[in-house]
Amino acid sequence: MAAPVLRWGSGARRWAFARVDGGSCHRRGAPTGSTSNRIRGQSSVAQQPLHTAQKPRKGEHKWAAVVGLEIHAQISSNSKLFSGSQVRFSAPPNSLVSFFDASLPGTLPVLNRRCVEAAVMTGLALNCHINKKSLFDRKHYFYADLPAGYQITQQRLPIAVNGSLIYGICAGKKQSQVIPKTVRIKQIQLEQDSGKSLHDDLRSQTLIDLNRAEGQLRVDANISVHHPGEPLGVRTEVKNLNSIRFLAKAIDYEIQRQISELENGGEILNETRSFHHKLGCTMSMRDKEGKQDYRFMPEPNLPPLVLYDATSLPAGADPQQVINIDQIRETLPELPSVTREKLVQQYGMLLEHSFTLLNEVGLLEFFQNVIKETRAEPKRVTSWVLNTFLGYLKQQNLAVSESPVTPSALAELLDLLDSRTISSSAAKQVFDELWKREGKTPRQIVSEKQLELMQDQGALEQLCHSVMEAHPQVVMDVKKGNPRAVNKLIGLVRKATQSRADPVMIKELLEKKLSL
Repeated sequence: MAAPVLRWGSGARRWAFARVDGGSCHRRGAPTGSTSNRIRGQSSVAQQPLHTAQKPRKGEHKWAAVVGLEIHAQISSNSKLFSGSQVRFSAPPNSLVSFFDASLPGTLPVLNRRCVEAAVMTGLALNCHINKKSLFDRKHYFYADLPAGYQITQQRLPIAVNGSLIYGICAGKKQSQVIPKTVRIKQIQLEQDSGKSLHDDLRSQTLIDLNRAEGQLRVDANISVHHPGEPLGVRTEVKNLNSIRFLAKAIDYEIQRQISELENGGEILNETRSFHHKLGCTMSMRDKEGKQDYRFMPEPNLPPLVLYDATSLPAGADPQQVINIDQIRETLPELPSVTREKLVQQYGMLLEHSFTLLNEVGLLEFFQNVIKETRAEPKRVTSWVLNTFLGYLKQQNLAVSESPVTPSALAELLDLLDSRTISSSAAKQVFDELWKREGKTPRQIVSEKQLELMQDQGALEQLCHSVMEAHPQVVMDVKKGNPRAVNKLIGLVRKATQSRADPVMIKELLEKKLSL
């Protein structure tokens, strides 16, 4: 109860679809009628495209889906939004409840400074306009886990508005091309969290926990479909999705359900639904309450929240008594979009590679540490980190922090490869040995297994001569202009040297002898 929660969202976007055949999954007794309501509510929703356009088959009508996400994110703080009660994961039920959390008469809310700063920082990170004056409101509704009968939120004038978030989606035949997309953020608001209902089906009772610091992220998905060029369809809201995977499945199912319902002559209810993760479908919960039912009113126990920047900060103001937007902006860490742009410009890597480096926890830091310690070109480092290193991690389901290969070890290996001390195939052998956690350095492994490239050009030249004499037919094929024959000769020489000869040097020597 009164745990600090941020809620944010945005305006609508549309995506085109061909007809999708989808079944329905209704809870027994669920209503099947509908109300025709074209007016969009004022809930905070962020639009997230989850499908690409498809060409309809002959005789089919195209559909467009509108998906809005209302995201509830718990702020990382030591105490709750409006009380001094601690926030601690997995605390015993109702062990962190103040008089205010229990809604005892005469108790008043006290705004948590840390939560306000976190909200401003979130708004800045999402390119929002920060309102220097924002207001708190009461949202009235009755539910057992809301003992006050109302929730403190920011409906009229939230702390941040009109933001945007740039993200990328994979496209192309190999999903290797990243297409940047922009989603608009409607608003970010500070909001009191309700308690948690614990349903005991065996005893047919519901228990209430007013700690409410367990869920770190919850998403409500608002979904509707319509024909392009026509008014938006009636939307449904799928509540309390707590994982990205369930969110995607719920949206996929609900879009298919609505299209199927409409194409079979039915109508869509303006209702609240839940997602059954085991059955993979959404179920009706209740008719959607209209905005007017909440009876919003100004919160009488909280004054307007006033923020300042460098130009409006009063002279001689106590830093502990005011919140400076510009000061928070200076503490903002580098944003992912900025980091990706730097990676592309500084190292000449592809945009999709920059996304991969940032999406894997710890991978960017690993990459940067390798770059600092090696003489190898950034392109080669990028290839080894994203292909070889990341491939080994995924194969064994390990995090970057669990890797047996350190950045220093990989940097030393790349130096050996860059100086042509070892070949590419030998480098992969060395990496495989490093992965065995035997504590040996790349140089030790190269020395023990005699993986160094042959440096004696005379000996290698003699070996090339012997291979050519032993395979006259292949030599004849080379002289006839067969490029595969050249590769075969190179392979035969490398086999004779146990892959310790540089293929480039072998090719140069063979071409020299063949031209004589």
